[in-house]
Amino acid sequence: MTDVHRQAFREEAYELLAELENSLLELEERPDDLDLISRVFRAMHTIKGSGSMFGFDEIARFTHEVETVFDMVRNGKLAVTKTLVNLTLAARDQIKAMLDADGGDFDAGQSSQIIAGLRELAPHDDAAAPAPVAEASAPVEASETVTYRIRFTPVREIFGFGVNPLNLLGELRELGPCNVIAHTTGFPTLEEMDPEQCYVYWDVILTTDQGINAIKDVFIFVEDDCTLTIDEIAVHDDLDHEEHHKKVGEILIERGDITMDEMNGLLSKQKRFGELAVESGIVPPTKVASALVEQQHVKEVRQEKQTQEAATSIRVPADRLDLLVNLVGELVTVQARLSSTAAERSDAELSAIAEEVERLTSELRDSALNIRMLPIGSTFSKFKRLVRDLSAELGKEIEMTTDGADTELDKTVIEKLNDPLVHLIRNSLDHGIELPEVRVAAGKPRHGTVHLSAVHSGDSVLLTINDDGAGLDAEAIRAKAIEKGIISPTAELSEKELFNLIFAPGFSTAKKLSSVSGRGVGMDVVKKAIEALRGAIDITSVKGKGAKITVRIPLTLAIIESLLVKIGTDYFMLPLSLVDECVELTRDDVSRSHGRNLANVREHLVPYIPLRQRFQITGEPPEIEQIVITEVDGMRVGFVVDHVIGEHQTVIKSLGRAYKNIEGISGATILGDGNVALILDIPQLVQSVESEAL
Repeated sequence: MTDVHRQAFREEAYELLAELENSLLELEERPDDLDLISRVFRAMHTIKGSGSMFGFDEIARFTHEVETVFDMVRNGKLAVTKTLVNLTLAARDQIKAMLDADGGDFDAGQSSQIIAGLRELAPHDDAAAPAPVAEASAPVEASETVTYRIRFTPVREIFGFGVNPLNLLGELRELGPCNVIAHTTGFPTLEEMDPEQCYVYWDVILTTDQGINAIKDVFIFVEDDCTLTIDEIAVHDDLDHEEHHKKVGEILIERGDITMDEMNGLLSKQKRFGELAVESGIVPPTKVASALVEQQHVKEVRQEKQTQEAATSIRVPADRLDLLVNLVGELVTVQARLSSTAAERSDAELSAIAEEVERLTSELRDSALNIRMLPIGSTFSKFKRLVRDLSAELGKEIEMTTDGADTELDKTVIEKLNDPLVHLIRNSLDHGIELPEVRVAAGKPRHGTVHLSAVHSGDSVLLTINDDGAGLDAEAIRAKAIEKGIISPTAELSEKELFNLIFAPGFSTAKKLSSVSGRGVGMDVVKKAIEALRGAIDITSVKGKGAKITVRIPLTLAIIESLLVKIGTDYFMLPLSLVDECVELTRDDVSRSHGRNLANVREHLVPYIPLRQRFQITGEPPEIEQIVITEVDGMRVGFVVDHVIGEHQTVIKSLGRAYKNIEGISGATILGDGNVALILDIPQLVQSVESEAL
């Protein structure tokens, strides 16, 4: 088996394990949900079969044990319990460990313990020796694209059993392209009809790659209350060179609707076979219509298989996407240079070409960035397991809810955001949510809630972590900050400023250490990580009611909207998402502030940082300078520059190794005229000025 096939299995297995974990966590909340039970079973079945085919025999043997237990659950022989969910989650983690090892060493003893625990749960007569691993042909059933003919004839009393046949047909449609034909030839007259009886049966032509078991699963709970036949009529993976299409007569014979002699008798006439069959009274029109639908369905699927292969999704290595985005970034830079050159030369034809290139580049840029966008729900789902395990470790009862899981972010941002969010959620669980008895004494429900939400806001995404715990104690924070020498005892700080002190290095109000938190590390790391993503974090809280942490993150790290400014002959960029407004600063304004870097903006004092002095740029400033006012941690701060040039689409270039630790600079970009502009790290500049002032 080639490395490519083994890698393909590994990627599919990781996706199935993520889906399995989500299904198990939902199943713990809804243990009677038959759809979730089937999802768990199918995930295990697919991992087992594919693992056997691609040489992962240990994984296949181990997964078979879990699949066997969930087959009992499907058949009503075993109930879903917390113990079963715990063991299955442990099995999921063990399968992932085996995948990570990729044939190397893993803890086989852990596998034995999990298997022993599962066998103890199984009924005694079923807890026999493990059945042999499924042969390599098993996964083919779930990967080939096959067209099936399904005839579903429910018993007439099926409505009385609380079953709606249309719901079952709807589930079939979710498996793939599907045509449904209703047969109504058995309808009685209106006087004889019983409205509580079902007189209809259906033919379904379904093309799916889910395998015949997925079809049987749809009817698993009505199999005793219907007549069901499922016939395979075409395997489309083998149809590349096959041109034969079954005729209507052949289809009717296969179904048993007519005999060969009846067909031959009709063929001696000149009309179309279907018309002759109806006219002769051998079959009703609905059955001929059903055969024609099947014939057309197979033809269309064959054509789509041959002509639309390129339209299906494909796996692309992440480094190739990164290279594509980098090349698009280079193209944006060249396009800016072309537009600048066309403007300088006043050449109408060249300007027209530049405008067309600008339009195409813009569309290409948006498409390339969209390719890297992923729903943040993939990260949210990981936190459900984190909350479940940590709440058990802390002896708390905590439920996690989410909203906005389909909100999309650049994959690079999502990857770098994972650790900061883990820190924030762990702190909410440990410091925020109280123990059950404490919550009850405070008049709260025993169960605490952590709500994680995401929503788009302009060119950013707002992530919010809400908990209904004890909230932040401003006075306790103040006392701890004075004790550690972070602030002076006479310092007058607003509640918001006190809350922001928890991001100071080494700050912690935990009264005792735990394995989760309380060692004074974490929150400062969170703030630095989020600021490294050009994001911002904000905290609001009501003591005794809970806390709300809001994180603002840019949609992408590759290309951003910026404000281009100039100081002397040097160019700088400020992220536009942080810019509020621009105002003028005259010499009179400077003299009126009496040496203090404060500007009066509509009767509000705004502190500012003179960047010319900060960066030691020589030369005289203009008579009228500009203040670019930004908002950092809820505080308005200005940056004085010579000239504001305007908005600019910035392709971010990282600085070389020798310049990576320069304070206040996060990267650089190349302008259309070839000049280099440095991108300012606004939060870091503000922080460094504040630390110097202490």
